[in-house]
Amino acid sequence: MGIFLRRRAKLPAALKPALEPEERVLTWAGVGEDKAMVATNFGLWLPGSGQAAAKRLGWHQIHKAAWSGRELRITPAEVAEERDDYLVLVDGPVAGFLLLEPGELPDQVRTRVTKSVAYTSHHQLNVGGVRVVGRRVPGRNGLTWSVRYDAGTPVNLPAVIELTDELVLAAQRATEPPD
Repeated sequence: MGIFLRRRAKLPAALKPALEPEERVLTWAGVGEDKAMVATNFGLWLPGSGQAAAKRLGWHQIHKAAWSGRELRITPAEVAEERDDYLVLVDGPVAGFLLLEPGELPDQVRTRVTKSVAYTSHHQLNVGGVRVVGRRVPGRNGLTWSVRYDAGTPVNLPAVIELTDELVLAAQRATEPPD
């Protein structure tokens, strides 16, 4: 008796988000009866709520993704401050999506978010700490740099900002391609 491979149904045109010219669908999962979560080479399209349109988070904009076996919970990164060569990020509101037929979506999300991280290091400060992260962005050369401070870190103290600037610069130099 042969094994039959079941092909996943194609994403219905009515559920397909407005993709960019070089963007392609990798996988998708239905969310409710008339919405879908769509993974592309550029990011993850989250279904809109009510009359709101679907919105794409680039893989580099997803801080955390957790799969419970039924629910995919996405924690986006939000910009708290823009500094000269990097962004200060904080967790955005967590969005949960019940996926009754998840297919490959949770695996693709985990893989793509993980692959977007090219560099990460955590540094203890006198009070608190900071994580320096360099991430790949589809369609862009080089890395995009950001930091995430630990809870309780005095992020606006001049000494903390100066040390963070030095840590980001050191990370950027460590990841530059050799001449």
